[in-house]
Amino acid sequence: MADFDLAIIGGGINGAGIARDAAGRGFRVVLIEQNDLASGTSSASSKLIHGGLRYLEHYQFALVREALREREVLLRAAPHLIRPLRFVLPINEARRSALLLRIGLFIYDWIGWRKILPGTREVDLVTDEVGQPLKSRFHHAYEYSDCFADDSRLVVLNALDAAERGAVIRTRTRCVRAERHDAWRLVLNARGQRDVITSRILVNAAGAWSELFAEAALRVAPQHRIRLDKGTHIVVRKLYDHDRAYILQTVDGRVVFAIPFQRDFTLIGTTDRTFSGDPSTVIPSGEEIEYLCGVINEYFRTAVTSADVVWAYAGVRSLYDDGAGKPEDVGRGYTLMLDERHGEAPLLTIYGGKITTYRRLAEEALGKLAHFFPRSKSAWKNWTARSPLPGGDFLHDDLPALIERTQQQWRFLTVDHARRLVCAYGTRVDRLLGTAKNLDDLGLRFGADLTAAEVDYLMKNEWAQSADDVLWRRSKLGLRFSDAQRVELDRFMMRNSARAGASAGA
Repeated sequence: MADFDLAIIGGGINGAGIARDAAGRGFRVVLIEQNDLASGTSSASSKLIHGGLRYLEHYQFALVREALREREVLLRAAPHLIRPLRFVLPINEARRSALLLRIGLFIYDWIGWRKILPGTREVDLVTDEVGQPLKSRFHHAYEYSDCFADDSRLVVLNALDAAERGAVIRTRTRCVRAERHDAWRLVLNARGQRDVITSRILVNAAGAWSELFAEAALRVAPQHRIRLDKGTHIVVRKLYDHDRAYILQTVDGRVVFAIPFQRDFTLIGTTDRTFSGDPSTVIPSGEEIEYLCGVINEYFRTAVTSADVVWAYAGVRSLYDDGAGKPEDVGRGYTLMLDERHGEAPLLTIYGGKITTYRRLAEEALGKLAHFFPRSKSAWKNWTARSPLPGGDFLHDDLPALIERTQQQWRFLTVDHARRLVCAYGTRVDRLLGTAKNLDDLGLRFGADLTAAEVDYLMKNEWAQSADDVLWRRSKLGLRFSDAQRVELDRFMMRNSARAGASAGA
């Protein structure tokens, strides 16, 4: 008998989502990630839960409809990580006519199945506060709804929910060989330690690394079914004080977002460029940063340059190659390919996908595998649409009340500290704060409002092993940390990890 029913390669949003769904159905699941959870594409997104307004121009109506219907499902499942966000679309007749934009937004609202999010409205930029940061030549705009998400924490909480339902999560573990028999025999390497496990089914959810994994571990020739698309984002000091985002039309027919980020910053992105090579080597280029600054400078009164960029990141999207010419024209939908052979264990490969549609992708993936598991019908009831993620068991509009209750119970917290903790941990904030009576009870303070108690929690419960895991994927406190503070945090985590290892050995 195999050790597991499903072995999933890739700890991004698709892999974590499939692990959660499968574990919730009672299957024996192992998730294998070569680095940290969300260390690739899933932490390098625009951090939006959205339908993709511009995809309507490319007639991707099915993708937009599916994504729009997921917005409120995910908002209800993780109201601490996902929040409604209004987007301001200035009318720029040189790019797209007002009539075309209005028709597109009418369709966007019509197929969106909105029950929580408000619809589109027209905005007078001369009188409305959203017009103040923009150049005076922009007079009118449309404003519509989508959602903003903490993308990397969304991955982590899917993995956490999977683990609490019985899945095994193995980070910093590489699958170096996958041998196909009546079950898969997987040879793993975790920091020099070799291990072998078996699984009835293998799921390749490695995203941008999927063909590299297929070549190196499966020993199969590349299928050239994926197209790698590089997207770069930059972060600058906040460009305006209100809480709405902007979607800006560019001269090359694309759009760029400017989004309120981490209270004091503005997130700007993204670019679309074909990428080749190892996805782990991707970095923002000077040309891409200048491009994003140029778009901002076309619309905003406050000019930005590369010198104003406090953080820049790039990721590689894995798109199913449908033969489209330009990167921005390639479909953002997902394709699931099941390779099943008589007498041999099946292989499911995931191509493409968006963070918005990860939950539906997971449902469809499990549906494709249903005939391999002749179990009770209860195992095949879709369940994730009705189940909150860890810490998300409160009403979508109750976040301010939860922040207030947290500050009342732990009165030593500032409003900003309480807000950050609740937005990360939701109703599980009590597991971190416990019986603390004052800030000193939370231990050493590393910088910003990060304490030893929080770091210990992340190491014990969320697979954090390094300062970058904490500062960039479990939070975005890296924006507020100095190099010296980061080094001290790394040293603390290494000491704690060594003590935990010694304790386990004893």
